[in-house]
Amino acid sequence: MKVYNTLTRQKEEFVPQQQGKVKMYVCGPTVYDYIHIGNARPYVVFDTVRRYLEYKGYDVTYVQNFTDVDDKIINRANKENSTMQDISNRYIEEAFKDADGLNVKRATVHPRVTEEMPHIIEMIQVLLDKGYAYEDKGTVYYDTKKFPEYGKLSKKNLEELIAGASERVSVDDAKKNSTDFVLWKPHKPGEPKWEAPWGAGRPGWHIECSVMAKRYLGDTIDIHAGGEDLIFPHHENEIAQSEAANGKQFSKYWLHNGFITVDNEKMSKSLGNFFTVRDIASHFPYEVIRFFILGGHYRGPINFSDELMKDAQNGLERIKNCKKDLAYYVENCEQSALKQNESIEELEKFKTQFEIAMDDDFNTANAITAIYELVRFTNKAIKENMSKEFAQKTQEMLNHLCDVLGIAVMQQQTQQDTEEIEALIAKRTEAKKNKDFETADAIRAQLSEMGITIKDTRQGVQWFRG
Repeated sequence: MKVYNTLTRQKEEFVPQQQGKVKMYVCGPTVYDYIHIGNARPYVVFDTVRRYLEYKGYDVTYVQNFTDVDDKIINRANKENSTMQDISNRYIEEAFKDADGLNVKRATVHPRVTEEMPHIIEMIQVLLDKGYAYEDKGTVYYDTKKFPEYGKLSKKNLEELIAGASERVSVDDAKKNSTDFVLWKPHKPGEPKWEAPWGAGRPGWHIECSVMAKRYLGDTIDIHAGGEDLIFPHHENEIAQSEAANGKQFSKYWLHNGFITVDNEKMSKSLGNFFTVRDIASHFPYEVIRFFILGGHYRGPINFSDELMKDAQNGLERIKNCKKDLAYYVENCEQSALKQNESIEELEKFKTQFEIAMDDDFNTANAITAIYELVRFTNKAIKENMSKEFAQKTQEMLNHLCDVLGIAVMQQQTQQDTEEIEALIAKRTEAKKNKDFETADAIRAQLSEMGITIKDTRQGVQWFRG
């Protein structure tokens, strides 16, 4: 399996530090609002990376944080006459709702910055003691000139980094170097504070992830991931802090997803093309959002539009309809033994095609193509009356590959729900036998209003939601 490592700018064979185990850290959102479609991409992409690593047999410790102390959270709390804690708690719960809707598995650990303050203060003190940091009137800065490899992730020298950082590198006369960044900021009236040896205040943005990664994964991790906008300054600064404090390589592999544009323009509130996941989910199911995101390679840009979402919805329906037809066929097929022309090895070709795609830097677009080809094969085999045994093997294969991507999840029915639907279908069947087509049509319409589609087949009446 090869992954593209941002640190080396090339694909490398993936070899974790410990055989069979993967330590993975993904930067999570700052929780002051609903997550937007740009946040959703790393959520879905790196959840899929985790799923595939687990599919390959790795035991993955997956850490994704919540930044619950930040200027934006404080500003929102002041605006709503609330507290930072209330705002962050509210939007952490909302983030979980959206993540659940997107079928994103919960992380092994979801640390919060406010719960890690003693460890943050401890690492800052280590950097001060080692001479990588300095203090001025309660502000603690990281001295970038003391870390010779500063810039190795973004592949820029210090002057280029200053030019590329725009508003993220602030002008501050107290800094020794213009690229130095804040580890700790002094308390201001109306803001939360924590006591530290150099004065009350709160941490800078970058030190938080360095501490949480170390605390839950150790000094060196296997994979650090996030959006490409985090390469500089956030991830660059994480490397500088962690490697200076711990004296070891921080992360072996760095994975970054590309941007999402909206109708081929950069997403921006000022342009009126800024969409939360909740906004989009009011028009398209969450599962379609996930499928849309996986339809492109994670490192490349993808464009969001209504038309492309509809295309994704149609593509997902092809897979779901095939799964429904196959499930019905398996349940009602009488012939059990494999036919002479049926080969399990033929099914394995689709699995191999899928794995080749995912082994090549998690190419989900090509992996979906492999699933589409399995769908075409399945539809044809159903028409040709495949055996029950072969149908079951095909069903197992299709479900397994979809599960790896977290797509085409079939909705479970309650027993009461199922009994009500099947009673109506039986009533309709009886009406058709009696040539009471008006009643039969009325029952079909009733089922349709309940969100149930029915299909008359040689095996009987097939039904499903949607």
